[in-house]
Amino acid sequence: MITCETESPGHFRTVVRVGEHQFHSDISPESGGESSAPGPHDYFDASLAACKALTASLYAKQKGIPLERVEVDVERDASREREGVYTLKIRLAFHGPLDEAQRKRLHDVVTRCPIHKLMTHTEVIVETAPFTP
Repeated sequence: MITCETESPGHFRTVVRVGEHQFHSDISPESGGESSAPGPHDYFDASLAACKALTASLYAKQKGIPLERVEVDVERDASREREGVYTLKIRLAFHGPLDEAQRKRLHDVVTRCPIHKLMTHTEVIVETAPFTP
């Protein structure tokens, strides 16, 4: 279960708990926050980067590909978000003594990571209800 609650009255900063892990979220000063932590869009985008890196690493380990590490950069273009278009440009770097066929295979694999598929091929239904402890 994931829980999220405002950290202190009158402020936007929240504490988010995912299992035994804890982190924070905030909004920009332009929106009234303090930018003391990543915002929700940052976590959304970061989930895609993490999924691509982890998918490549897992696949390489399973297939004996000598992948040493993965770099993923995400560039967001939210200029048309209100029109229903949210663009994430992904750049990948696979490090290690890989040949071109292995690099191509890793690139192909990460285009099908679970979060990529969730963001692009799945209807996500969000049900919001009052919290009753």
